[in-house]
Amino acid sequence: MMSNHGKRLTQGQFSFLPDLSDAQITTQIKYALKNGWAVNVEYTDDPHPRNTYWEMYGMPMFDLKDPAGILMEINACRKTFPGHYIRVTAFDATRGWETPRMSFIVNRPEHEPGFGLVRQEVGGRNIRYTVRSYAADRPEGERY
Repeated sequence: MMSNHGKRLTQGQFSFLPDLSDAQITTQIKYALKNGWAVNVEYTDDPHPRNTYWEMYGMPMFDLKDPAGILMEINACRKTFPGHYIRVTAFDATRGWETPRMSFIVNRPEHEPGFGLVRQEVGGRNIRYTVRSYAADRPEGERY
């Protein structure tokens, strides 16, 4: 049975594990590059599970083959957006796949407010549930 002891946001690979060290991140980047996947860095202050389009930090690194260069971009993003969620995504452009193959969080805000479940009764004795991020209570740019 899996449990989320830290009550942390769980999106992508490794999200139930403690935060990855830079050495572990580099190992994952090496794996992505070995497979020929393009790596990019993204960030957001609204980590709602349906918010799949995070802001890109810089351009996708299609031609970069050195994991140190990608880690440098991650650290630059961490410095620019210290209170945001930052993730690394590896995209496979192989014909027939054309999809993200790997995605994991490399930075989190110090305080993660979490999500609330909103219950709404509608016609016909139906009930609708909505997941709402507590972070969205504040305007964009002021959430963390």
